[in-house]
Amino acid sequence: MQIQQRARVALWTLEKITSLSTPEIRQLRANAERLQEEDIAALCAQVLADRPRGLAAPRAPAKKKRADGRRLVSRSQAFGMRGVALANRFWSRSGLSSTGDVVIALWAADVRRDGAASSYLLWAPNVDGARPWSDKPGGKERLEHCRKALERGTAEGLLVFGTRIEGTLPDEKALSVDGADADSVLTIGVEKRGEEFWATWGGKAAA
Repeated sequence: MQIQQRARVALWTLEKITSLSTPEIRQLRANAERLQEEDIAALCAQVLADRPRGLAAPRAPAKKKRADGRRLVSRSQAFGMRGVALANRFWSRSGLSSTGDVVIALWAADVRRDGAASSYLLWAPNVDGARPWSDKPGGKERLEHCRKALERGTAEGLLVFGTRIEGTLPDEKALSVDGADADSVLTIGVEKRGEEFWATWGGKAAA
């Protein structure tokens, strides 16, 4: 896999990307982000930044519809619709809105339900290498946002849908990300259980 990734990066050099038209570069960046090819996406962003209106926002967030009727947008678009500018579009999974609200992405398939109550493990320490993402930039950022949400009392949750890789936290890497349901924003409580931070909503969930 690493050899294939290096080959793709070698193929898409800065010089070759610069020779493309702006719409072509935007499409290449979108594909690179979807495939989590961060180096190629970064090169595209670098070239677009040097072009007039290269980073202009699209006319409207592109949406796709799931079989259950949910209309999904990209994760970064969902955050943007809540007034959040992500610190890093590749590894940020939470952020602060312009009004200081904490907004957190929740992997929908990992939500635990107990009757009317729902809960979600937001962050846990990396014990014996079980959760390496917790020690990475995205995990450290999530921890700080959990602490801030705990102080504020509430946060907002965005449900993200996709296909996970078995044995890997979807916050770190997923097989595919369909998008986030930006039309259904959850108001969640954040509580600390031992060293873990949990989101709860819809009733009293069992600890």
